[in-house]
Amino acid sequence: MSPMTWHASPQRAALPTGDPTTGEVRVPVALYDLDVLQAEIPLVLARSEAEALRDRLDVLLSGTLVPVPAGGAR
Repeated sequence: MSPMTWHASPQRAALPTGDPTTGEVRVPVALYDLDVLQAEIPLVLARSEAEALRDRLDVLLSGTLVPVPAGGAR
């Protein structure tokens, strides 16, 4: 089992949830080794982390290349 063969995908028919009190966001993901399911777990993010991830994914999906600062996700 090599870490290079692992990947994560959103769980089918599962939606992210948020806690309005803490701002925590939980994204249900499925972890695979190649195409063999290994686990289904929530990816737990702080609100600021979820916003940064959303913004970065928007950029990647739009095809616009924006440099990412060293040590940061934005």
